[in-house]
Amino acid sequence: MTSLNSETATTDSGKDPKSEAMRILVIEDDEATAAYMVKGLAENGYVVDRVASGRDGLFHATSGQFDLIIVDRMLPEIDGLDVVKALRVAKVVTPVLFLSALGQVDDRVSGLRAGADDYLTKPFAFSELLARIEALLRRRSAPAVQTKLAVGDLEMDLLARQVKRAGQGIDLQPREFRLLEYLMRHAGQVVTRTMLLEGVWDYHFDPQTNVIDVHISRLRQKIDKGFQPPLLHTVRGAGYCIRADN
Repeated sequence: MTSLNSETATTDSGKDPKSEAMRILVIEDDEATAAYMVKGLAENGYVVDRVASGRDGLFHATSGQFDLIIVDRMLPEIDGLDVVKALRVAKVVTPVLFLSALGQVDDRVSGLRAGADDYLTKPFAFSELLARIEALLRRRSAPAVQTKLAVGDLEMDLLARQVKRAGQGIDLQPREFRLLEYLMRHAGQVVTRTMLLEGVWDYHFDPQTNVIDVHISRLRQKIDKGFQPPLLHTVRGAGYCIRADN
């Protein structure tokens, strides 16, 4: 096993930021370029580890210790393109930024298709490198947008606006869809009448109508009738709850 050629950097204050800073792996065989990046990134609060070959880079990139990987396109032992391909085959999802003197459109396209998230050509301004790193890290830390909900065998596709139970499509009216979505987002919780009025009907007062009861009844007929077990429950004196009882 090849050990990491450690060039883990600290900030100018001398404080080791490992416990609080993002960690970046730089796979770069050019000493001057590597030193330039390590120094600049450390000054901006990152922890940087550097290796000089594709083989060492691939070994350490699969450790799961890094928030971002910077890969030179042309590396000894294993080419940078093959490094990135191998990472994606291994299901490593860490963001990858390619650095390369190969700046033609076909070169950039092949790098991105190999699995890189961004591609920066040499020579580059450090400010641009930093901006691209920040953008990739923001993208990685952004919460995933939930597009599907499920309770038992009941499934809701929020993008396609489709609902299925046990694989069978269920036709819902727009208000019924909103009602079911609200209940499924609060699966296992008791949802009160006030919560439904505000979250589904956008009422901030109780109009003293049976609109909720009517819609709950219709919804129960569509998602529970003919299926087992029932999912939509009335909690007497409290509200409603959708849950899959085991």
